[in-house]
Amino acid sequence: MKASIDRVGIIGGGQLAWMMAKEAPSLGLQVVVQTPHSDDPAVELATETVFAEIADAKATATLAEKCDAITFENEFVDLEELSKLADRGVCFRPHLSALKPLLDKYHQRCFLRDWGLPVPQFFKLEPTETRPAECSFPLVMKARRHGYDGQGTAIVSTQSEFDAVWQRWGNPSILVEAFVPFDRELAAIAARNRAGEFAIYPIVETQQEAQVCRRVIAPAHLSDTAIAQCHSIAKTLLEKLEVVGLFGIELFLTRDEKILVNEIAPRTHNSGHFSLDACETSQFAQLLRVVSDRPLGSTAMKSNAAVMVNLLGYEVSRSDYREKRSAMEAIPNATVYWYGKTESRPGRKLGHVTVLVENPSIAMEIARSIETIWYSHA
Repeated sequence: MKASIDRVGIIGGGQLAWMMAKEAPSLGLQVVVQTPHSDDPAVELATETVFAEIADAKATATLAEKCDAITFENEFVDLEELSKLADRGVCFRPHLSALKPLLDKYHQRCFLRDWGLPVPQFFKLEPTETRPAECSFPLVMKARRHGYDGQGTAIVSTQSEFDAVWQRWGNPSILVEAFVPFDRELAAIAARNRAGEFAIYPIVETQQEAQVCRRVIAPAHLSDTAIAQCHSIAKTLLEKLEVVGLFGIELFLTRDEKILVNEIAPRTHNSGHFSLDACETSQFAQLLRVVSDRPLGSTAMKSNAAVMVNLLGYEVSRSDYREKRSAMEAIPNATVYWYGKTESRPGRKLGHVTVLVENPSIAMEIARSIETIWYSHA
């Protein structure tokens, strides 16, 4: 590894890499991305692009020749093959050893439990097995690998629903969890650098529909006890894994004020997009700081509160929705991020809007105003 890191490689070229690439020039950095398509969002801002599938380790070897350290927008990689590159001196941040326990959701659950971190009741189900009788509905079914944005996750209330989903998935080995009757869903974005220094962003409330994040309220209205639990979980996780990177940690707040870990993303996360406008240092700049051995930035908010709304596709279209974007941009203190994807389809993340607010009580009203504009005539 070079003494100074000036070029950062990113495995993945979607909107997360695009937002990292937007932040890179302010840190004096260049980014090189590995991504399969010339119209992927990050390509327009990257210094250079290696066009290849995310899991193509040979392409990652080429990426490594063009940069000083590599991070991840997308964790759906071939760890075994990447480990061979690491053995030859390629610098991955986070280290591959920090990713290994997390990529399989069943293994992730086991590691969290063994580290004493609070998780829902869970078990593994193999194709030859049936659901244990002692587990009552509703249940959460999760694909062990490659699930995101509601794909590979289902909440089922009856045995027939369970059987139908499992059959539709092809009866693979799956993770099954007890459904948590949570009060709210939360998220924490936390970073740790090579010196072991730790930084965490304000804990946020995330609001999901069909297991896809629709909106984020920052900061979440929580007791000091709940905030302390979130911070402790995040710090324990990053220290146990000796992370050099930034993680997004999804959490449940139960009705009796207990915090449970839902899922972990070993990268920047949708729940941290608000930080681009609302925090002194965005999650994307923070990850670049960690990867390039620059000092951690402040995670303090610049406004009392912020609301972030995802712009999800609701039709099959090639429209750029210019009129709707202009209407949302007219909202006071609003910033619209449009990812430049050429095709819209239902559920696809096309962009997001962040609005800074002084009065947190109006955050939901603003979110509804944005959604009224976006989904009108849908």
